[in-house]
Amino acid sequence: MDTLLLIIIATVLDGFAALVGAVTLTLNEATLKKAVLLLVAFSAGALIAGAFFHIIPESLSEGVEPMTLFLIVTFGFAAFFLSEKFLFWHHCHKDNCTVHPYTYLILFGDGIHNFIDGLVIAAAFLVDTGFGIATTVMVISHELPQELGDFAVLVHGGLSRQKALLYNFISQLTAVAGGVIGFFLASTLTAFIPFILPFAAGGFLYIGASDLIPQLHEERDTAKSVLAFAMFALGMLLMLGMKMYSGE
Repeated sequence: MDTLLLIIIATVLDGFAALVGAVTLTLNEATLKKAVLLLVAFSAGALIAGAFFHIIPESLSEGVEPMTLFLIVTFGFAAFFLSEKFLFWHHCHKDNCTVHPYTYLILFGDGIHNFIDGLVIAAAFLVDTGFGIATTVMVISHELPQELGDFAVLVHGGLSRQKALLYNFISQLTAVAGGVIGFFLASTLTAFIPFILPFAAGGFLYIGASDLIPQLHEERDTAKSVLAFAMFALGMLLMLGMKMYSGE
C-alpha cells in the first residue's frame, strides 16, 4: 500500500481516539473510573515496552552512536517534562482541577502535541511499514486515556459534552496534518529520523513512567491493582509480540 495512504489512515485512526470521550455519555462514574484505570495501565506498558523494543533498537539500526542515542532519549524525556508543565498536555488527574481559564489553551496545546505525533508516525512509516504500525499503536494507546482526561477538562471548563467532543476531535486531527507534511518533507525528515526516533522514545518513556504509572499507584484496592498490572503486562507483551512477529 502507498506510504502516504498508510500515514493518512494511521493518523486518522489516531484522530478517532478523541471520540473515546463519548463513552462518558453512557457509563456511570464507577465503571468509567475502572475503564480509565485499565486503559492507563495498558498504555503505560505499551509505551515503555514500545520505546525499548521498537524505537531504541530502530534508532541503533539507523546508525546512531549509543551514547548519542541515549543523550537524545534523555533530552526527549526532559523536553516532554517541560512541555507538560508549560503546555498543559497532561491529564487532569484530580476532580477539582482549575481549568476554566485554560480550556482553549489546552486545545491549542493538544493540537501541537498531535501534530508532533503525526510527524513521528510519518517518520516511522518512512523507515518501515511494520515499524510505522507499531508506532501508531503506541501513539493511540497513550491517546486513549489522555483524551478521556482532556474531555473531562473541557466539560469542566464550561463546554457542553457535544462541543467538547467536536473540539477535541478537531484538535486531534492535527495529527493528519503532521503526517502529511512529514511525508512531503520526506527528504528532510529522513535525514532527521535518527534523531526524531530517540527523542520520541524519551517522550514515550516520560509519559509512561512519570504520567501514567503514578496514577496506577493511587489505586489501593488489591484486586484492582492486580488487574491493572495484568493490563500493564498485556501492553508490554503486545509490543514484544509485534516485535517478534516482524522478525526484526
